[in-house]
Amino acid sequence: MNIQELLVIGDSDLLINQMKGNWATRNDKILPCVNLVQRLCGRFKSIDSRHTLRAQNEFADALATIASMIQHSEITHIDPLEITLREEQAHYAHVEAEPDDQPCADIKAYLEKREYPSESSANQKKTIRRLANGFFLNKEVLYKRIPDSVAQVRRR
Repeated sequence: MNIQELLVIGDSDLLINQMKGNWATRNDKILPCVNLVQRLCGRFKSIDSRHTLRAQNEFADALATIASMIQHSEITHIDPLEITLREEQAHYAHVEAEPDDQPCADIKAYLEKREYPSESSANQKKTIRRLANGFFLNKEVLYKRIPDSVAQVRRR
């Protein structure tokens, strides 16, 4: 592709410094990869690398995920990927409201007013408190906490 200059932006300070040769690589599993990257770096006139925070690198993570799913044959040209940026986040397209008789309504009421449904047993109240730890309320929207992310449960 005759690329002369390369800018590498990564969210792993460790890998950026290993690629530059500033830090030694001790892990035998990644040592071949680091050596390959350092050999490939010799093909460019200049390479600049920058560290970015993981939170600012979501777009690159998405592209890397897509790239890992594509099977590449021994070709030198890869068709460009058309990307459309949208105003709202993708998870809004997958939100489904739950009926009011579902447990989410009880959890929302508990988080809003610290109230339990009428005629709740002590065991049911304990279950609602335990389940409520996995949710948070932002204005009228109930969100479920999931590792490294948040899923919207209900919008009202």
